[in-house]
Amino acid sequence: MNKQSVFKVIALVVLFSLALSACAPAAAPTAVTVQQTVVVAQTVVVQQTSVVEKLITATPVPTTPAQPVTITFFNYTSAPDHVKDLDALVQIFQSEHPNIKVNVQSAPFADYFTKLQTNISGGLAPDVYELNYDIFTGYASKGLLLDMNPLEKADPKFDIKNYYDAANKAFTYNGMQLALPDNFSTVVLYYNKDLFDKAGVAYPTATWTWDDVMTAAKKLNDPAHKVWGMNSNIQFYEFFKKAAQNNCSFFSADKTQVTINSPECVQALDTMVSFIKAGVMPTDAQKGGVPDEQMFKAGQLAMDVNGIWQFATFKDAPFKWDIALEPGMKQHATHFFADAVGVFSASKHPAEAWEWVKFITSDPRAAQTRITTGWSLPALNNKDYVKDYLNQTPPASRQVVFDSLQYAVEQPVIVRESEMIDAVTAALSNVVLGKQTSQQALDALKPVIEKLLK
Repeated sequence: MNKQSVFKVIALVVLFSLALSACAPAAAPTAVTVQQTVVVAQTVVVQQTSVVEKLITATPVPTTPAQPVTITFFNYTSAPDHVKDLDALVQIFQSEHPNIKVNVQSAPFADYFTKLQTNISGGLAPDVYELNYDIFTGYASKGLLLDMNPLEKADPKFDIKNYYDAANKAFTYNGMQLALPDNFSTVVLYYNKDLFDKAGVAYPTATWTWDDVMTAAKKLNDPAHKVWGMNSNIQFYEFFKKAAQNNCSFFSADKTQVTINSPECVQALDTMVSFIKAGVMPTDAQKGGVPDEQMFKAGQLAMDVNGIWQFATFKDAPFKWDIALEPGMKQHATHFFADAVGVFSASKHPAEAWEWVKFITSDPRAAQTRITTGWSLPALNNKDYVKDYLNQTPPASRQVVFDSLQYAVEQPVIVRESEMIDAVTAALSNVVLGKQTSQQALDALKPVIEKLLK
């Protein structure tokens, strides 16, 4: 049979099928019609195309759009001042990732980790959650964080070098990248320029030691009018740093030897307590439960050792103020704080969670939002972001923030971190209250830490 005959036969079949369809009651085409249509679509090259399209259009197959995947993000750094800023970033992310919906849950830091542990224990763990450096090791050792190395390697758009190396390495564990840093911060010396000018005291410089602070504080001190020369809280986070300033660490690098009662650590603690003994630093009773940042803002502290996260708090202070590099002892040593975002190891949506982690930690819009709103300093190695940050005032000396990084020391971290912090806090309290000398308190603390390391 030649091609012309084939076309004639097929055309007759189609016309016959259409005639039957026209005579039948109004109903969907039968299976036979659909089958013939498929044959025509496969056989006829040109002439019958329009007929086939009409038949298919008359019997559409309903399609169900894919539902977006919902992931939960639990965080503390946005609460309470930057919840709206975070919501704005979520909207940007969702508009560019229509297949992902981010359910944000925020809690203040004081309550955050209790709630996180409760949710994990109750089978309600978030897909993505925030954690800080001192808590990280405990979660990592329990297998509660997803190893991101495979996701990083499979993502051609991702470059780990975009992050500050120190911030990034802080969240590795046994060779695994278990979280990505979303911000970092450090601690500086705040000073009230008006009080310094009134007392005729020169402003702090990068060469100051704690002896210089003591000398200036005595001249600035006026407790009768509820003004004290300085404040540097006597707590775990200040002690490990000041110990490092005096060439002391809590334990050896391999954590086999506890050295917290060494002469260098004892001297560092004596220095911390000396400001209270000299009357230039308010006692807890004199503070009356008022945080030191509030006292500084109220003009009651000439100097205060505090974090750069207080810039927003002090922005509208009714006096001129600035910052300086934190004073040292034998050397400088400053805090290095960082918060990071990780994926729960048993998340049902690791790929979607990874997309959100990348966005919130490294997207330029997220970084700019953190800087322009005073939320935090992104942990990204990008000079453009730093330029915008440095142009903001107050304080005028923001370069000090980056100068501090060269002296940054990491917090001593062990698996039983919270227990160590509690033990150190109790020992420091005994010294402040006069129950023990620095040597006695640290001697008693040594076997406690040794037990925690086992």
